[in-house]
Amino acid sequence: MAMLTLPIPLIVALILGFHALRHMFAQDRSTLFLLLLAACGFQSLIVSLVQHYGVTGLALVQPITASFIPPIAWLTFQSAALRPVALKQDGVHCLIPVFVLFCIVFAPPTLDVVLTTIFAGYGIAILIRLRQEGTLPLARLASGPLPMRIWQAVGALLIVSALSDILIAVAVGLGHFAWRPLIISIFTSFTLLGIGGLSLSRDAEGTTEDPTTTEVETEEKPPSEEHAALIKRLDDLMEDSQLYLDPDLSLSRLARRLHVPIKQLSAAINSVKGENVSRYVNGFRIRNACVRLDAGATVTEAMLDCGFNTKSNFNREFTRVMGQSPSEFMHQKGIG
Repeated sequence: MAMLTLPIPLIVALILGFHALRHMFAQDRSTLFLLLLAACGFQSLIVSLVQHYGVTGLALVQPITASFIPPIAWLTFQSAALRPVALKQDGVHCLIPVFVLFCIVFAPPTLDVVLTTIFAGYGIAILIRLRQEGTLPLARLASGPLPMRIWQAVGALLIVSALSDILIAVAVGLGHFAWRPLIISIFTSFTLLGIGGLSLSRDAEGTTEDPTTTEVETEEKPPSEEHAALIKRLDDLMEDSQLYLDPDLSLSRLARRLHVPIKQLSAAINSVKGENVSRYVNGFRIRNACVRLDAGATVTEAMLDCGFNTKSNFNREFTRVMGQSPSEFMHQKGIG
């Protein structure tokens, strides 16, 4: 009996579809994250039907469905790390598939260039924005550098997808037409599975904040006296309310509590404390963890109680703040 062998794009579609449904029923992801996951899964299904099952009628649909992925990835990135999506400001991204449809109807020879530009453009835009921001306002501080790395990977994967279109053009130009379906299957499956898989991480999604209180920016840097006064207020807030114990704490949420612009608070922490907001908050968390360890808590209990999500981030920050690992700290104190 011959074994049934499923093509890679179909396997990817089934995996992403399963996770999209699972998270939809669990209601533990935002609508945009679900849309990104579903778009990647659907595109992989279209590729499979066209390239492996000969459903050529979908060949014209394939570039349109593909064009949904970069703008959805960008909007998901914006809402997860920087600011909530606003229709007036972000509605223009919805026109990308419409433009691709226009190219299919009126300028088919431009389609490959247009799709390559869309994928590369959005990938580069994500990487540039990450480089400019430094700190992601909506990212959970407990996640450490993971949100930044996740979105860097998403941006890179979009660029890889654009490179696959260039590779296809080169192969066709050299007369290797048989390479086209192979390149599409391998690169598309790798890219879609990567983007979809990264979107499954809880660390990719930040906290939702009201933009009316967090998106106010100022061009002028306040005097150092204002910075010092702001940090005094922040220190008091952290000590009195123990906000650092919240694993979902973000720069945006801190700014809201203090009723100041995000960039002003970030600049104040940098100038007065000489560190970024993540390290500042983690200092409170680690000192709290030391108290918990002294009281007899295990390392895992102390890690979770003081607001960390991952053991690797906890161990790294503990060593940075205390100059020794948690196990070394416990051994020195004669704990455990």
